Amino acid sequence: MNSKQDKHSSGSLARKASVVAGATLLSRVLGFIRDLIIAFALGAGPMADAFFVAFRLPNLLRRLFAEGSLTMAFIPVFTKTRDLHGQEEAFILARSVQLWLLIIVGIITLLAIIFAAPLTALIAPGFKNDPETFDAAVTLVRICFPYILFISAVALCMGILNSLNHFFAPAAAPAIMNLTLIAFALSAYLSGGEVALFLSAGVFFSGILQWFFQYPFLKKAGFSWKGSYSLSHPGISRIGKLMLPTIFGAAVYQINILIGTILASFLAAGSISYLYYADRLVQFPLGVFAVAISTAALPSLSSLAGQGDITNFKKTLNTSLNLTLFIALPSTAGLIGLSYPLIEIIFGRGEFGPTAIQATSLALVGFAAGLPAFSCVRPLISAFYALEDTKTPVKIAVVSLIVNIILSIVLMQKLQHTGLALAASISSWVNIILLILALNKKIGRWLTETRSILKMTGASCVLLLSIKFLSMPSWAAVACIPVWGMAYFMLARALQIPETIMILKIFYRKSS
Repeated sequence: MNSKQDKHSSGSLARKASVVAGATLLSRVLGFIRDLIIAFALGAGPMADAFFVAFRLPNLLRRLFAEGSLTMAFIPVFTKTRDLHGQEEAFILARSVQLWLLIIVGIITLLAIIFAAPLTALIAPGFKNDPETFDAAVTLVRICFPYILFISAVALCMGILNSLNHFFAPAAAPAIMNLTLIAFALSAYLSGGEVALFLSAGVFFSGILQWFFQYPFLKKAGFSWKGSYSLSHPGISRIGKLMLPTIFGAAVYQINILIGTILASFLAAGSISYLYYADRLVQFPLGVFAVAISTAALPSLSSLAGQGDITNFKKTLNTSLNLTLFIALPSTAGLIGLSYPLIEIIFGRGEFGPTAIQATSLALVGFAAGLPAFSCVRPLISAFYALEDTKTPVKIAVVSLIVNIILSIVLMQKLQHTGLALAASISSWVNIILLILALNKKIGRWLTETRSILKMTGASCVLLLSIKFLSMPSWAAVACIPVWGMAYFMLARALQIPETIMILKIFYRKSS
């Protein structure tokens, strides 16, 4: 294997992913603390529903931009511009994109503030039956929404830094948001203020802080916002052509969650909150590992696609998918097996009572069933975008979205909010299957490591059965999570799953 191929090797990918995963792990741990404090101070009542609806809008856009379309469309074009025309030309492109972002997102933000009431009615139509909750949600939307103006800029910083092989700062940025919301929630609780109002202000200020956090790392990489730019830079149109369809194509999971929010607004009070808290637990392995691996893989996939090296492109994609499933499959087993103990231990205090615990644990089971599918979307979408094919994922996303809407309406009749979570999971599996089949047509048969996937699935099923078989108090079951994790790893090692060796090598290098 030559030096170029080695650069894109599985070990290199795993090391890059480990950097992102480490920073994201910090953010997710702080996110758990944040949600624990919010559950304690705010609970799962009407005001909590109002805040989560207001938070859902900019948070959805954050995931589309920071973890979705902007970064995924920007990196291939930035990489190609740098390779063909040099780094300074690539930096001109980045500054040009930032200016366009300020114009477009600034207009969207202004319109959202002016038309906050109809926007709230659109995403939570059931609130119209409760004027007090609806008015509160409208106010909170106006406070939260400008967050997207700053976080879109953070997304661009992420694209620049990732393209320059720096992954830590963008991955660590969400930790700043969590610390800010923790501070604002505690301030509200201790001062007797309106918790939902304080939290919304915290969302806004966290965006400003995250943007400033990126600047020293950009400067160290040789980039400055001061310098030449061009609103008509040829790279802008290429990014736009990639980005417009990717906004939808990369967002199937998030759009499904939004549909769940809309439909849950017609269910009993607290339903939106149950779905939110359950989704937060699913987001932990999804955000730490799945997003980390796909983030690390995209620059490599883009470079390999540009070189026409389909053989190593397939190898890198297989490595991305298998690393993702190595974590996602046992995480699914753990979340399903420990659904009630996890919710009880993490959230079960203060305003979050037994009814909320039971309802949220059922929603968690529904979401967890789709975790492997949610996780695999990112690596697969990255492959299509690296090949500059944005149309195929969009067509498949439309099919998945239709499936979700139909299933949500059907399943919520009997299963209430749990049916909405289950519908999101099933539709994501449909999305994954169609993406795999479409990629086969595009580059030929590429999914060659199916034996390892079957072994991972078997080991995860053993893990789930062992958790269910051993009846423990909630605190003991949660305390044993490291034991369950070690047992899965040892079983995977005994089954000679290659990812175990890859992970051991990473830890060995870090300890040496």
